[in-house]
Order: sequence, then C-alpha cells, then structure tokens
Amino acid sequence: MKGTPDRQAAVYHTFNVEDLIEAEHPLRAIKRMVDRALAEMFRTFKAAYSDRGRPGIPPETLLKALLLQCLCTIRSERELCRRLKTDLLFRWFLAMQPSAEVFDHSVFTHNRERLAEAGITRKFFKSVVKQAIEAGLTSDEHFTVDGSLIQSHASLKSLKKIEREAAKKDGDDDAGGGRNPSVDFNGERRGNATHRSTTDPEAKLYRKGDGVGAFRCHSGHALTENRHGLVMGVRVDEASGTAERENTLAMLDHLERRHGVRPSTLGADKAYHSRLREMLLWTRGIEPLLPRRGSNDDTSLGRLRWVVERTIAWLHQFRRLRVRDERRADIHQAFLPRGCAVICFRTLERPYC
Repeated sequence: MKGTPDRQAAVYHTFNVEDLIEAEHPLRAIKRMVDRALAEMFRTFKAAYSDRGRPGIPPETLLKALLLQCLCTIRSERELCRRLKTDLLFRWFLAMQPSAEVFDHSVFTHNRERLAEAGITRKFFKSVVKQAIEAGLTSDEHFTVDGSLIQSHASLKSLKKIEREAAKKDGDDDAGGGRNPSVDFNGERRGNATHRSTTDPEAKLYRKGDGVGAFRCHSGHALTENRHGLVMGVRVDEASGTAERENTLAMLDHLERRHGVRPSTLGADKAYHSRLREMLLWTRGIEPLLPRRGSNDDTSLGRLRWVVERTIAWLHQFRRLRVRDERRADIHQAFLPRGCAVICFRTLERPYC
C-alpha cells in the first residue's frame, strides 16, 4: 500500500539528540577529552571576562566551534555558523539545544583578541598534552624538532622604505596614487634592514635556499615525540636564521618546567646545527642528533625526522595556518595550538573508544 506524505508541519518534536549520534562516532571520544580540558580551565575563563555587563557567548562554546572548524575543514566562520543552523551533530558537540538561536559569525572576530591575550588556546593545548602524558602515550626517549615558513598575507606593494614611512607619519610625504598605487621596484634592492611591510610589519623577507625567491613570512616550530607522534610544543616567531635554534631551547625548557619531561635525544636537520647549540643541549642532559653543515645528511637521521615532517604537513592543511591573515603574531599563535590539539586528538581518541 502506498504511503501518503504528511504535509502538516509539526509544532513540537520530542527526541534526544544524544540518541541520534552513533555510538562509535569519533566525535564522541573527542568531546569527552575536550570537556575534560575545558573543565580544568574554569579559572582562566573567569579571569578573562568581567563580572559586570551583558552575558556573552561562553568561551567553551567558541573554542569548541573553532575545533570543529579544524576537524571538518570548514573554510570560514561564516560557513561554520551556517552549518550550525542545520547540523544537529555540530549542535550536540557544542552542547546547544536544537531550538537555540545560532550566534553571528562576527562573535569570533570580537572575541579573538580576548582569547589570544588570555592565552586560552595555549592553555587548552597544554591541557591536551597533560592528558596524553597521564594516558601513558608519551615517552622521553627521542624527540624531534622542525620548523616551517608561514606565508604572510601581504602584497609586495606593501613594502615601503622605513625612512619614507617615518616621513609620511610626520606629514612630509604628499605622494598620491589612491589605495592601490602602482609601484616600480626596478633597480631597487629590498631587505629587512631598509624595507618594512605596512600591512604586516612583523613579516620578514626570507628565502628557504639559493635560487629561491624571498617572500614575506613568519616561522612556525613544532616539537614532537617519536613514539606516538604527539605534538609536545609549538611556537611562532619571526623568520630568521637563528629562530629555529632559539625556539627549540625555549620549547624544551617550557616542556620540562610545565610537564617535567626531558627527552634523552633530540633530532633535527642541518639548520639546527651549531657548536654552541650542541653544548647547550648537552648541559641540559639531552644528546643532540644533528647532521653537520656541509656534510651529507645521514639517512638514519632522516628516518627519525619523518614524524615531525608529517606533523608540519598536517598543520599546513588547516585553514588560517598555511597563510597568516592576522597582523599580530599573538593572534596567529592562538590558532597554531588549536591545530596541534586536533593532531593530538587523533592519537588520544584510540584508548578512549
């Protein structure tokens, strides 16, 4: 017998969203870990907000929404809010009622600076690392460190001479041309000592090797352990020839001070090699496994570095991490731990399932 569609719109619906989510869905394990990490950050959330005024969107909801954006590779906050209106899975992950009104996408813009200044995403990543250590998924045998360049979203036309910019601020420069004037760089040598980007002043001209053009970029650094490939530390700094070595020591010191973990050996590529750096690692009780500059890279060391190379490749797949759109480094620093936390969840969810 042919059924007849019911075209009468129901006014009330009675169901439990929890029953609609599959028991083996991977977001269930991630949600338990996220809720545990956010519960430990209650004091951080309370210190970041005032006791007066109109209640805003809970920071737990914003942080969960940003994690969903990474997990599901959603292109923008506007598209994320559009998905929240129709996707019950997203509402369940954010602990939102099916009838609740979805917040506007501009909420992320208004609260992004607050999250960065309070260090909320950085502390969230530390809590995830703490869960991995407590679960026995980390070791102190061998760690690997590597860095990558983060391209700045600034055009070549934004490079101006530093003296010219100082004169323009004083009112001596009356050059016109509108918002997008034509610029002729023919015969002009540009460098970090003489030129600076007006769009992203913290971006530096840097090139990865000989025969490769320089572009405006920043540097990102990741420290991983080799047993399970978990990210133990991450930093963002300016692109320079010494940034990799300096941030390595900073991440190692922070890891030992925060979690009491000191690796036995540390592997890296030729860019990290220097006699001073080896001496500083030995004084910390860490054996450096660094190929020397000017020599052929040892294949055995290359087999140790594939873990951190894979982590860097995963980070470049996340939106807002491959190309930096923010002018301030601390705001982009807030995005990088979020991507590293997602990478850690891929390993952490296994023992919870």
